[in-house]
Amino acid sequence: MHELKPVLIVVLFVVVFVAVIYGAIQGAMQERKRLEGLIALSRRLNLSFSAGINYGIADQFNFLKELAKGDNRYAMYVLSGNYQQNEVKAFDYHYETHSTDSKGNRTITHHWFSFFILTLPAFFPDLTIRRENFLTKVAEVFGYGDINFESAEFSKTFNVRCSDKKFAYDVCNAKMIEYLLANRDLRIEIENNLLALEFTTRLSPEQIETNLQRLVEIRARLPDYLFNT
Repeated sequence: MHELKPVLIVVLFVVVFVAVIYGAIQGAMQERKRLEGLIALSRRLNLSFSAGINYGIADQFNFLKELAKGDNRYAMYVLSGNYQQNEVKAFDYHYETHSTDSKGNRTITHHWFSFFILTLPAFFPDLTIRRENFLTKVAEVFGYGDINFESAEFSKTFNVRCSDKKFAYDVCNAKMIEYLLANRDLRIEIENNLLALEFTTRLSPEQIETNLQRLVEIRARLPDYLFNT
């Protein structure tokens, strides 16, 4: 019986090794398929595409909250150009956070998500629209309250923050409220001359095209008078 133990250890090691290699191969194949899908999407939509690491986007747009987090910030797989008469960018985004346990062991966590930017023809104060959650409710207790609207359902569903309440009401007009209640996964930020959408996962090429369309639909619901002053 004791003679079998070394054999079992070797077998277990081989099984684990094969599983790791198989997982790596599957991951590489999925990444390759996604890259090919993004290249095809860029050609079909007549957008520029860059697959390499891009630190410039992190520096250029670091006033946006989600692009200012953590360390080692960069974009990859950047789609950019004119989409339905709007200048847009869509890209994967990476940043790192560091933590240290009680024994002094340091852990680096990598965060990846998808980000969309549309350039607006005017500059605006910072406005964020997020789903209400436990953290937003805790923030309200400490004085970081959100803005309430006539629609009780909208106020219950979304956390809206802006230093300019009038601008928040202008953005969250009846058509916008109706649209957002039908698209409750959206996370929106407007600051300076940018309208941004944020997603906490890397999206597929099909999902990226869908959300480019949703980005334009949100832009279309911003009142014209905001751009005529």
